[in-house]
Amino acid sequence: QVQLVESGGGVVQPGGSLRLSCAVIGGPSTYNGVSWFRQAPGKEREGVSCISASDGSTYDTDSVKGRFTISRDNANNRLYLQMNSLKAEDTAVYYCVREMDTGAYSGQGTQVTVSS
Repeated sequence: QVQLVESGGGVVQPGGSLRLSCAVIGGPSTYNGVSWFRQAPGKEREGVSCISASDGSTYDTDSVKGRFTISRDNANNRLYLQMNSLKAEDTAVYYCVREMDTGAYSGQGTQVTVSS
């Protein structure tokens, strides 16, 4: 059974930076893709950034392009999200998701709060 554990969230002022980390524990080493999603209070969960397992290509949603960077460390089973120039609207719980043949798995999330 695969387990995902997110960390790195916190409270930051507008314009600040945070680096989120996701540790993947257990489960098969092969996967189809990894992503970061977020869910703000009263809003639906939305995809933020993703990486394809096959070629490492990345995709960022328009609202974070140029500010967020997704990366992975396959050797250590970790996924990262570097977030720069944070805005109040980035406030949300951030989840990492690992897509495998058996389904999509996510962790409990980490809270990011952008506030002055």
